[in-house]
Amino acid sequence: MAKTTNIAVVSIPAFSHQASIVGFCKRLVHLHDHFHVTCIFPTIDAPIPATLAMLESLPSNIDYTFLPPVQKQDLPQNASSLVLVQTAVSYSMPSFRDLLRSLVSTTSFAALVADPFTNEAVEIAKGEFNLLSYIYFPISAMTMSLLLHLPKLHQQVLCEYKDHKEAIQIPGCLPLQGHDLPSDFQDRSCVDYELILQRCKRLPLADGFLVNSFYEMEKGTLEALQEHCKGSNNNNSCVYLVGPIIQTEQSSESKGSECVRWLEKQRPNSVLYVSFGSGCTLSQQQLNELAFGLELSGQNFLWVLKAPNDSADGAYVVASNDDPLKFLPNGFLERTKGHGYVVTSWAPQTQILGHTSTGGFLTHCGWNSALESIVLGVPMVAWPLFAEQGMNVVLLNEGLKVALRPKINENGVVEREEIAKVIKGVMVGEEGNEIRGRIEKLKDAAADALKEDGSSRMALYQFGTQMENVGKCLSYSLMEVTK
Repeated sequence: MAKTTNIAVVSIPAFSHQASIVGFCKRLVHLHDHFHVTCIFPTIDAPIPATLAMLESLPSNIDYTFLPPVQKQDLPQNASSLVLVQTAVSYSMPSFRDLLRSLVSTTSFAALVADPFTNEAVEIAKGEFNLLSYIYFPISAMTMSLLLHLPKLHQQVLCEYKDHKEAIQIPGCLPLQGHDLPSDFQDRSCVDYELILQRCKRLPLADGFLVNSFYEMEKGTLEALQEHCKGSNNNNSCVYLVGPIIQTEQSSESKGSECVRWLEKQRPNSVLYVSFGSGCTLSQQQLNELAFGLELSGQNFLWVLKAPNDSADGAYVVASNDDPLKFLPNGFLERTKGHGYVVTSWAPQTQILGHTSTGGFLTHCGWNSALESIVLGVPMVAWPLFAEQGMNVVLLNEGLKVALRPKINENGVVEREEIAKVIKGVMVGEEGNEIRGRIEKLKDAAADALKEDGSSRMALYQFGTQMENVGKCLSYSLMEVTK
């Protein structure tokens, strides 16, 4: 019987990152059933309810622990969500150190796998416990390449990125305009950018990188990343594309959801699903324009509605308790009754995207949502709001050509006529058919990557085998010590 190989993983207090790394852990222990994984979660105030629900279905060889919560009142006031999350992670590091010391002293641990924004944990794991340490990127290989090269880019570009006249070239990636770089990069004097820059400088500490993407989608980027790692100071560290990793389990709540029952009554490919993820919010003005744009398009829609907020990441850490319906334009629900359905709480996204009635997805293009749309073959209206979403849209719109991107006016607003135009472009007509054909091919490539001999499965197998070998060496070392 194979000896147990123990690893720990640590994420940030954000559901999208936690869901992705837990999905990675499930796939790892399914392929290597003698692995045991301990998931470690820093926490703000209390565990995220969606995370608690997700953790109910863990297999027996994955367990988890929440670090003592950091109170939101002790974090910087009026700070961005990025600063809140990163400060909470930093405050949690003493607790993480104590937990890791306890785990290592009682069990032979092979490695730590950390979110890129918990890489302070990598310093602790390598410097104090001599553990192999890996970074798991729940984002694209394209964004990973940007983060690896940011310290060099910071020196090369002396002005604000959005004011840089030429396209910015990141190795292995499509050319980027400065305004498409992550929102936290747009003011280089702010604390958000400085925090990211500090963490990017730590990335070369890692012994390897795992990325939630797949070879057939980001082949050129992977090759550039591998070349970069060979020439860097991190000992020829490996890059493993192990995706697409998405949430696929259906809860009892999703099976009986009213919006799914509504979908059952619609024609195939006739419904546009509208959702900006768990953390993104629109301003009141933009919410109005979206409502009128949906109405003007004449297309059936299922809209997951959140209360407006002037900050695009207004629900990233703490969601509003306001009733979203009261912010809709007067008469909107009455005028769209019969061909529109508005959800004001949670919706089973993968079940909706996989439904035969769903023909398009208006999305903020968070990486989890983008991958879910690709895996389920749904064309996109790509509307980035913050973080690295602009880069994801460049890949989806310009590179893969599976999405349409609405134009923003000089005041930073997408107007109703433009919204209606891109919705109809995806849902009906020749352009929509061409996008549908391309995303069907990408859907097939994603499925192939996960087959027994697929690129992502083989990459995960190679990573697991490396951990097994480390585990054997640790066991042998312990035997020598105890002789």
